[in-house]
Amino acid sequence: MSVLKQVSPSSPVLPDAACALRPSACPGLLRIVAARDGGICRIKLPGGELSAAQAAVIADVSERHATGVIELTNRANLQVRGVRGGHEAALIAALVDAGFGPMASMSMSNLQLASAADDVRNVMISPAAGRDPFALFDTRPLCAELLALLQSDARFAALSPKFALLVDGGERLARLDHPHDVWLAATQSGDGVRFVSGLAGCPPVSATMANANTGAVAAVLPSQVTALVRALLHTFLDLAAADATRMRHMLTIHSIDAVLQHAQRYVDFPLSRDTSLANWQRATPADAALRLGAHAQRVVGRLHVGGQPPLGRVDAATLRSLATLSQQQGNGTLRFTPWQSVLLPDIAAHAAPAVLAEMVALGLACDPAQPLAHLIACAGSTGCVKGLADTKADALLLAERLAGGVEIHLSGCPRSCAAAHCAPYTLLAAAPGIYDLYRRDSQPDFGSCVARHVTIEQAADLLDSLAHPARSPSDA
Repeated sequence: MSVLKQVSPSSPVLPDAACALRPSACPGLLRIVAARDGGICRIKLPGGELSAAQAAVIADVSERHATGVIELTNRANLQVRGVRGGHEAALIAALVDAGFGPMASMSMSNLQLASAADDVRNVMISPAAGRDPFALFDTRPLCAELLALLQSDARFAALSPKFALLVDGGERLARLDHPHDVWLAATQSGDGVRFVSGLAGCPPVSATMANANTGAVAAVLPSQVTALVRALLHTFLDLAAADATRMRHMLTIHSIDAVLQHAQRYVDFPLSRDTSLANWQRATPADAALRLGAHAQRVVGRLHVGGQPPLGRVDAATLRSLATLSQQQGNGTLRFTPWQSVLLPDIAAHAAPAVLAEMVALGLACDPAQPLAHLIACAGSTGCVKGLADTKADALLLAERLAGGVEIHLSGCPRSCAAAHCAPYTLLAAAPGIYDLYRRDSQPDFGSCVARHVTIEQAADLLDSLAHPARSPSDA
């Protein structure tokens, strides 16, 4: 393991600026943000993992102190919606007692610092990490190291709550289309596994992506990953403008070579752009469909069983049932995914059909052919003051009219809170029940607008013709 260099006292960032906390409107565990349907409390899950006992606590507090609605987020976290006024302190205390939030050694007396430490715990790994048969490396220990780093160094409290890291172990069940500020991807080299890294983007999965500005820039040993990330985070805080929140903002001013050169002062191994990685791309294709249904794990005879709650929401009773199912048939944990779905790992092969049937009975979509498995929607006008339409209700109506396999994002306003990735099709609300339809192409934001001010019924017909252009009227 490489020895981490100490932060240089000659760092160009003044000490008070280095520790300045960045204000945020994002919900967190210790910062409940008001919404139209009540407060929102976001619970960061390390690696997306939740114990059955902790799931029961979340279910209980969501009923006692909120409306009983729990959302699965696109960063594999959970959030309690509808927190009642006057109940915030009791809800937070119950969650902290259950082991959520920053490490136990951090003093909770300084709520501002503790909240900032909780904000920056944004490390994404595969929901099948450690179990995926195709993985090159078990990223769970690395995830734990990085989370400890993020919440233990007071300087990192200055990072934006949106600043995020991806550690990809080469699994087939992996979300690779979410842009991250720093990404690392396992690759097989002549002397074993190394982690290729890049800034402000995604691991390249095609030659086009490999040639993009966000392509791979360096490769390090697994034992050097934490040191590299630490160096890059300090470099960002050293060089980024005061109003820069993401790595992409800094890269508009400083070149990647300049960033790596600056980061070199924080590590004791050579760090520079590796030109041999110019065309690097991920060798194993990812398959999002593996989040649904029953699929083999690395250990013979063990499977993970997954399902997707309608539009990423469950009630307290459903979460309790999933927790009980994981205790009875699995290992007592649930793994949440960045597709707003859930996996129950370590299910015996003979028990998988019964577990799958129970998840279907709970209302989860467990078949990739189901339209609801491909629809995402923000809180909409019932939960957000900026929402122009009831996107949740409209999405359910759309699902009834769509054929399976069409990936669609319904957004109540241009902020696109529900989707960190670029969806193939987006319905952007213009008024209650009325949307503009966008198709993803080379254009920025949602892509090109193909129809304006359409109803859900009209959108369904348009989407069917766009997604299946060769289908004749008699085939419909």
